Amino acid sequence: MRPWRDGPGDRRGYHHGNLKEALIEAARRFIAERGIGGFTLVDAARVVGVTPAALYRHFRGREALLEELAGRGFNELAARLARALTSRGTALERFTRMGEAYLAFAEEEPAYYAAIFETRGLPAEASAEAPALRPSPFDLLVEALQATFADGFGGVAPRFIALEVWALAHGLATLSAAGHLPRGPGLPDKYELLRAGVLALVHGAARRE
Repeated sequence: MRPWRDGPGDRRGYHHGNLKEALIEAARRFIAERGIGGFTLVDAARVVGVTPAALYRHFRGREALLEELAGRGFNELAARLARALTSRGTALERFTRMGEAYLAFAEEEPAYYAAIFETRGLPAEASAEAPALRPSPFDLLVEALQATFADGFGGVAPRFIALEVWALAHGLATLSAAGHLPRGPGLPDKYELLRAGVLALVHGAARRE
């Protein structure tokens, strides 16, 4: 994604009625580089080069545009996790790759990632696809854990293990994005930390069994 340029020269015209896609791309660029907190429809209109009124032909408001981003982002994340889950290797290796895919998605698609979590509490009327009807990344991890470890963990509920893994992956992704993850010679990167954490959590659950 190229650096943000806020000015008339950066405005992207739309052609052949493709305003909706131009707005979505503008939102992705803005959120990826400036964060989701200050994003408005006026920002998207300015980047695309249209009046704010033109946006309402496609989106009823900021929440509807964010929900569109979240839906697309969730579909992309789900596809990446599914590919990791069906890759070669042991159940633990495949499940760990899902965590790695989660980290990569958060790094490569920061706007989608932010929108997924921003829209979890939006009202149902925000868009045609209500957030309550779309599972969360946590739901995907629970399904994956149950699929890869069919025998379970004895008295330890798969949802509990999935919650620990999700907290680990989300925490690493958040710290890395904010630049707060320590780096340097001899220090593990976020992927190494994730692999070690997943191994400890799954083996710990197996021992409790």
